[in-house]
Amino acid sequence: MIDVLAELNQHLELENVHSEAFIPYGIVLSDFPYDEVAQHMEKTVIPEEGNRYVPSHPDLEDEALKSFVEKRYYGGMKVQIGYCNGNNSSLGGLEYHKGSEINVAITDLVLLLGHANDIFDNSYNVKKIKAFFVPAGSTIEMYQTTLHLAPCKVSEAGFKCAVILPEGTNTPLDDAEKGYDPLLFMRNKWLLAHKEHERFMKLGAHNGIVGENITVAYPSKEQRRKLNV
Repeated sequence: MIDVLAELNQHLELENVHSEAFIPYGIVLSDFPYDEVAQHMEKTVIPEEGNRYVPSHPDLEDEALKSFVEKRYYGGMKVQIGYCNGNNSSLGGLEYHKGSEINVAITDLVLLLGHANDIFDNSYNVKKIKAFFVPAGSTIEMYQTTLHLAPCKVSEAGFKCAVILPEGTNTPLDDAEKGYDPLLFMRNKWLLAHKEHERFMKLGAHNGIVGENITVAYPSKEQRRKLNV
């Protein structure tokens, strides 16, 4: 699949998340209890349009699973386990959090990533973006310095991804709590939006992405059938 995506996306520097190129951005968690999360994710659906992000879902926050994740990967900190399913194909913006984010790829997907230390004057240039193919069955931890947003789909069916973050992340903040930080968009969510992302712009997100709103092309059903991918 990655070879097909690379051919369709020659405007991107596309690597496999299992390659050494991912090391500056995060780590693949080979010991993560993937099957347990995947079983719960079977009950979730991909919306017909757009994305659906649920920060915390009771089925995924099984007591034993949640406790294991907190102890094994977060040093005993409380976490939330939710999901992001959808049809996204574009960058839209970039966010970061204080604390690592774990993504569990239930389907194949692509992540567009950057580094927080490349933010200058509250702006980020898309020329520094790196694209990573994340095969279904992979679990990755992205460091808090890694800029990211929703995954991009690699087929017409959309994508499914479980998302683990420090408890309270991506929940609402009032204006007084945001203070004078133009990038602080929600609790533990610093966001640079692209001007073409209408919802972010309407919600008052900071217009901080310089360059095109990168789009990831994917093979059609007919192309997938011919290529057997």
